[in-house]
Amino acid sequence: MGTIRTHYLIRRGRVLSLLSLILACIVSNSHEETIRRNQFPVEFLFGTSTSAYQTEGAILEGGRGLSNWDVFSHVPGKIETGENADTADDHYHLYLQDIDLMHSLGINAYRFSISWARILPRGRFGDVNPTGIAFYNSIIDNLLRRGIEPFVTLYHHDLPQELEDRYGGWLSPLIQEDFGYFAEICFRRFGDRVKYWSSLNEPNLYAHFAYLRGMYPPGRRSEMEPFTVLHNMLLSHARAAYLYRSRYQQKQGGSIGIVVNTAMYEPLRDEAVDREAVSRALAFYVSGVLDPLIHGDYPPEMRHHLGARLPKFSVEESKALNGSIDFIGINHYSSLYAKDCINSPCPTGESHAFLGFVYTTGFRDGVAIGEPTPMPRFFIVPDGLEKMVEYIKTRYNNKPTFVTENGIAQLDQPGQREVLLHDNKRVEFLKGYLASLARAIRNGADVRGYFVWSLMDNFEWTNGFRMRFGLYYVDYQTLERTPKLSAKWYRDFLTPNATDEYDDLLVKRSRVANWRGVEVDI
Repeated sequence: MGTIRTHYLIRRGRVLSLLSLILACIVSNSHEETIRRNQFPVEFLFGTSTSAYQTEGAILEGGRGLSNWDVFSHVPGKIETGENADTADDHYHLYLQDIDLMHSLGINAYRFSISWARILPRGRFGDVNPTGIAFYNSIIDNLLRRGIEPFVTLYHHDLPQELEDRYGGWLSPLIQEDFGYFAEICFRRFGDRVKYWSSLNEPNLYAHFAYLRGMYPPGRRSEMEPFTVLHNMLLSHARAAYLYRSRYQQKQGGSIGIVVNTAMYEPLRDEAVDREAVSRALAFYVSGVLDPLIHGDYPPEMRHHLGARLPKFSVEESKALNGSIDFIGINHYSSLYAKDCINSPCPTGESHAFLGFVYTTGFRDGVAIGEPTPMPRFFIVPDGLEKMVEYIKTRYNNKPTFVTENGIAQLDQPGQREVLLHDNKRVEFLKGYLASLARAIRNGADVRGYFVWSLMDNFEWTNGFRMRFGLYYVDYQTLERTPKLSAKWYRDFLTPNATDEYDDLLVKRSRVANWRGVEVDI
């Protein structure tokens, strides 16, 4: 009897231990998935992102000139679906409705871009368009009436076609004068109310896609032109930053930064050459933008591997670049494996100087780095955001940082509207990445805001309308906006039971808006 009881107790103990382990895992996973607004600073900016070309439409209305994307998207074969953004979401006519949607979400910031061709249809070779100025003034004023901070990007991949035709756009140093002229008009006309300026969105991605891969306008394929383009983009930023700081910043009280495209990398193999490939990929692609703006020159890794092929900054240019950003914006969607292509063979045509002589892939031995998504190189790897923020924090002395884009695509499926509205995968994505960001902040990272890409489904560049990133579903026939499950989740996340601390913040924000001279509707 004693022996039987002993065996029973042993078995019972093992079962209890197993149950305890399962319960611990459940609790652990539950803890990892639990993310609340109060895990972030009270003054933290939570918002959504869009861009002008992807949402506005109305390409021939209100005095707007043609942009590079207007021309490019009408060339057969350039857009996978054969579509264009002539109408897009018609945000140009429906922006007041869209601002109401933002307000219903409870966001306190909205990141959007200004169409260069709507302000200056012919660049500095023509007049300022008063209708374009009035349009963005109305957006800004109505955002502030709703207690939403405008977070404005000057260039989000679209420029007046006139500049491309006249001198080759970003391939020419003449673009620096044009960009400075455009930026100063925006500072002068909008800067009394805009406190966050991003000069350029993803100059690294644009140089890569437009001049190496030929996927964005002007559709060129060159090994060395991307360096020229990035060089001119950085110097254009420096010109805009100088104008802002010397003429407007002290009076207007805002800040200026830049937005860089980022992916986190992991070594394909646990070997020294692939670990070095990770460091090199980050140095070339991310720090290739940020080092010049913080230290005045390209990263040492780029100088070492590229030598004379890498453009040089003059002494005056280096001084203008050095310290020219107040904050760093990072667009982050995925992590990838990195393989060295200097000391080991890589697939033909997959290693480029602009990308650091590194081959990147989402698969190791046929197994994905994270759950795949409809975008071929976008995988769900939440820890990658924490690691990217840590990289920025360490390399740049914890410079103030914003996550300016983060999101997941759905593949458009005709007749599957209800499936797309119940976007549980996006909800889980947001939970995972926000939890990752919260950990980075607890570890001391000076992150000050997070923006979901995107407020609503829109024209996703060469993917056309087949990729849906929005919190709101857009019916492209009727242009009706319908909240997805993710919109409801984000609203509930942002507007929990209010505490006195958050009520005080709302009061403070309304006072700020009143001080700016607009009517506040809280």
